[in-house]
Amino acid sequence: MSFSFDFFSLKGKTALVTGARTGIGQAISVGLAAAGAHVLLLGHRDNLDETKEKIEKIGGTYDTVLIDLSDVSSIREKLAPILNKYEIDILVNNAGVIHREPAAEFKEDEWMRVMDVNINSVFVLAQEIGKTMVARGSGKIINIASLLSFQGGLFVPAYTASKHAVAGLTKALANEWASKGVQVNAIAPGYIETNNTEAIRKDEKRNQSILDRIPAARWGEADDLAGTAVFLASRASDYVNGHVLVVDGGWMGR
Repeated sequence: MSFSFDFFSLKGKTALVTGARTGIGQAISVGLAAAGAHVLLLGHRDNLDETKEKIEKIGGTYDTVLIDLSDVSSIREKLAPILNKYEIDILVNNAGVIHREPAAEFKEDEWMRVMDVNINSVFVLAQEIGKTMVARGSGKIINIASLLSFQGGLFVPAYTASKHAVAGLTKALANEWASKGVQVNAIAPGYIETNNTEAIRKDEKRNQSILDRIPAARWGEADDLAGTAVFLASRASDYVNGHVLVVDGGWMGR
């Protein structure tokens, strides 16, 4: 097959992005829209105005989907009318929460909240949308993993466990669905300037220790993930299956 810049075009595709309000989810949503996709912005409240404005500015198109991913038992029911209305070609499971507390004191309700949003909802969405992709014989699922899919971290046992699970689920689904024309992969962001990392960046000593280890000598920006997502959502990645693509400025290679 000869090379074509159309390999990266998403024209005519519909993408659903969870956690699209800010940060990585917003950047990926705008990136997919810029590549031509119609983007379904999923949040639990209709507070997605900034993302909408960014997509409008580049001439992209979008719709809003309101689902509370922490209420896992309701996801299938709320997703059903969306699947009746749209043929979703690309699913980006980006939404995630984090809770910092020493493991010996970690509250059970916080453990369950993190696991529900970070992995249980990911499985339900991948299962429900993935089965429609398998039936059509095509589709792209992109899960957002983390450096803590490979490392242990400190004071974030639930987040670490959930992100290890995201990496494992990505590979398990890829094993089943690659032969069906559905590519399932993940992106593992490094240290990115988002709301979740604000506390770390404000700690001068911790911030400097992180910068000292990153070969790129800077924190990543959410926009650094947009091109990666377009690649994994496009036909350019049709032979990429079960891969966790690290975008970390070189952190893992240190």
